[in-house]
Amino acid sequence: RHIRFDYLLNYARRLGADYLATGHYARVRRQPDGTVHLLKGVDDHKDQSYVLSVMGQDELRDVLFPVGDYPKAEVRRIAAERGLPIASKHDSMDLCFIADDDYRRFLQDWAENIMRPGDIVDRRGNVLGRHNGLPNYTIGQRKGLGIGGAGDPLYVVELDSDNNQLVVGAIDELGKSELLATGVNWTLDRPVADGARAQCKIRYRARPAECTLHPEGPDRVRVRFDEPLRDITPGQGAVFFDGDLCLGGGTIVKEEIHPFFLLHSLLP
Repeated sequence: RHIRFDYLLNYARRLGADYLATGHYARVRRQPDGTVHLLKGVDDHKDQSYVLSVMGQDELRDVLFPVGDYPKAEVRRIAAERGLPIASKHDSMDLCFIADDDYRRFLQDWAENIMRPGDIVDRRGNVLGRHNGLPNYTIGQRKGLGIGGAGDPLYVVELDSDNNQLVVGAIDELGKSELLATGVNWTLDRPVADGARAQCKIRYRARPAECTLHPEGPDRVRVRFDEPLRDITPGQGAVFFDGDLCLGGGTIVKEEIHPFFLLHSLLP
C-alpha cells in the first residue's frame, strides 16, 4: 500500500497523470454517485482483490486495473502477439518480489529474528519438542512436527509469536466460528451495517466462507461464520466480499481466553 498506492500514486499525481495503471487482477467500477467499487478480477484463480482491500476511495478514484477484465490466458495471448517477454514468464506463487518464491529463505536472510527455534507445547504448557521457526508452520499442520509417538494425532492450533511457541492440540481444538479483525479498511470509506451478510477470505487462496459482520467501531469488526473454520490465524488478513464487490479487510487478532474457559477446555 505504502509503495504503489502512496508514493507512486502521489508521484503520478504530481506529474499530472489522470490515473495510475497497474497489472493487478482486479476491477474498478465507477458508480453514478461518484463512488468507486473494487471488484474481483474475472479470472477467479488470479484474482488479487484480497491484497487490494487496503485501498479506500481516495486511491480507487485514480487507479486502473486493465488486465482485470481478462482471463490470465488471454492476457498471455495478447502479450505474445505483441512480442512482449512477459508472455512466457512463470507465475509467482507467493510474494512477487522474491525471485525464487522461497519466502522462508527470504525471512531467514532479512528477518532472522522471527525464524528463531522454540518450544512445541500443548495447551497445558507441557514441552513436547522444538520447532525451527514459527513461519515454517501453518495452523492445522500435522506432518513434519517431529513429535510422533504422542498417542492421538496432534495438530498446530496456534502460533504464539509473543512466547515463540508452537502450540499443538487435538483436531477438535482447530475449529473456530468467529474472529476479530482490527485495523479494518472499508473500501467505500464506511463500515457495513451491523449484521450484514458477506463472504470472508482468511488468506489469499482461501475459499470465501459465508459469514455475518458485526462492526465494533470504525476499524474493528467481529466476523461470525456459518460453519467453523479450521485455520483462522492471527496476523493474517481477513477480507470481506459481497459477491464480486470487495468490502474491505483487516488483520486477524488473537483474543485472550478467559481463565474459566481455558480451565474448562483442559478438564477431562
